[in-house]
Amino acid sequence: MKTSKAYRFRFYPTAEQAQLLSQTFGCVRYVYNWALKAKTDAYYNEGKRIYYKDMSAQLTVLKQQPETVWLNEVSSVALQQELRHLDRAFINFFAGRARYPQFHKKHGK
Repeated sequence: MKTSKAYRFRFYPTAEQAQLLSQTFGCVRYVYNWALKAKTDAYYNEGKRIYYKDMSAQLTVLKQQPETVWLNEVSSVALQQELRHLDRAFINFFAGRARYPQFHKKHGK
């Protein structure tokens, strides 16, 4: 019988790493809130649903805008993953397993 072990590690980032993590979390939160607003507006105004593929294409356009060019400073993997998380949140909502997705705040969990 195979037993599982759990390990707990503590991470002490350098000042540079902490700054990059903070910047990444901020960009991820911005993209999540932007996508949530776009999906909500599209549903209530036009009655259509926007899926991950569409939001991913719109994210590329968003990153090219002069006012949001700072999104290019962080890894695109985190931004794409956040779009997947939002898509999964909507799937769970429409399946009755979760509440409607909420906007993320700067201070919280």
